[in-house]
Amino acid sequence: MLKIHNSLTREKQDFIPLIPGKVKIYVCGMTVYDYCHLGHARMMVVFDMVQRWLRASCFEVTYVRNITDVDDKIIKRALENNEPIDALTTRFIEAMEEDAAALGVLPPSSEPRATRHVEDMVAMIRVLMDKSLAYSASNGDVYYAVHRFPGYGKLSGKSLDDLRAGERVVVDPYKKDPLDFVLWKAAKPGEPQWPSPWGMGRPGWHIECSAMSKHYLGEQFDIHGGGQDLQFPHHENEIAQSEGAHDHAPFVNYWMHNGFVRINEEKMSKSLGNFFTVREILTRYQPEVVRFFILRAHYRSPLNYSDQHLDDAKRALDRLYTALKGTEAGETSVEIDWSGFHASRFRDAMNDDFNTSDAIAVLFDLANEANRTASQKDLILMKALGGVLGLLQQDPQQFFQSAGYAEYSFTAERIEQMIQQRLIARAQKNYGDADGIRNELLDAGIILEDGPQGTAWRRA
Repeated sequence: MLKIHNSLTREKQDFIPLIPGKVKIYVCGMTVYDYCHLGHARMMVVFDMVQRWLRASCFEVTYVRNITDVDDKIIKRALENNEPIDALTTRFIEAMEEDAAALGVLPPSSEPRATRHVEDMVAMIRVLMDKSLAYSASNGDVYYAVHRFPGYGKLSGKSLDDLRAGERVVVDPYKKDPLDFVLWKAAKPGEPQWPSPWGMGRPGWHIECSAMSKHYLGEQFDIHGGGQDLQFPHHENEIAQSEGAHDHAPFVNYWMHNGFVRINEEKMSKSLGNFFTVREILTRYQPEVVRFFILRAHYRSPLNYSDQHLDDAKRALDRLYTALKGTEAGETSVEIDWSGFHASRFRDAMNDDFNTSDAIAVLFDLANEANRTASQKDLILMKALGGVLGLLQQDPQQFFQSAGYAEYSFTAERIEQMIQQRLIARAQKNYGDADGIRNELLDAGIILEDGPQGTAWRRA
């Protein structure tokens, strides 16, 4: 049975869906005002892995990952760029989708945008107002009254007194309590705005996910995911909103949070200015290497970014693809027999809170076994199990010649032309010219491999 570490209970629990055979998942997605960095990539790859494993386990999965397309940061960036907000968000949604596709992230079942669900948000705020869980302030904003929700703090594991003591909040004279958070912001000149019972304005950030998860998944669902940084206050506030509005506790049965990406022992984030965008990384590393790098660590552990770690991931993935060079044409897929030794080990690892680290170790065991015995069966199983994680689905030659997003001056066509020039030089016994071509390619990171079938090449 699948076990999931539940952030709410702080322990692994047997996964029992609300409806047998069906799983409903909501994951907090991107705020689209800039390119995705590696922290965002980790979230997308991790929960793509989760939905893939649930589907491989014969669950019918409804996976919702939202897009925040109205927010203080978005408004600020649009003003800085002197461009319409819609143009800004459209551009970065397209970029996000390109990055996700490059990393092998399957599209979610639904990808709702906040601006298309403002009516749902207004309706939920009205319910909270009717239950005296929210109040309208004299500045036109509407706030959630945290002290009126008795369960506040259960996700973070802190009492209201602890949170007040530890929380650094900007003094807001319109709040009744420093921990109260905004549900509706009164309209300001030049900002997007919508009608509401409290006047023109726009929704706060936290109410977006409560309203959209209800719209697509109902008042209760199985799994809610996101980055560790969202556990407090965003997800804590979601619980207060959704359970306060609908009287369902818990409104989510399992909370999952992936760990931070760290650089020099600091969390990677735009606010700290120490982030690398996915696009920057993919100019130097193939997308599958980045996906492998993310999945090789357990999703809850910190992920330490460095070129050295990505180089190591490339070498490790090279080993798997080198083994796959031995697969015979046509023998590239198989229906997995989960009772087999290696497949059952892989399944047990994945059922232990999605332990991709141990699951990938099984792939290396299969590669080693195939290298020892030349077993086609082991290689085909390795490829099939890798496919469950979104790995090892390229033709090995394609993988070794792939260059990610980078615009190389040495294109595949040019490399093939140079190989032919080298063959001509060797045939004419111009060995100096032939060696010069090999060295020129080597300096550009292109390795030639001469063999009985001719000369193959791969990128270093």
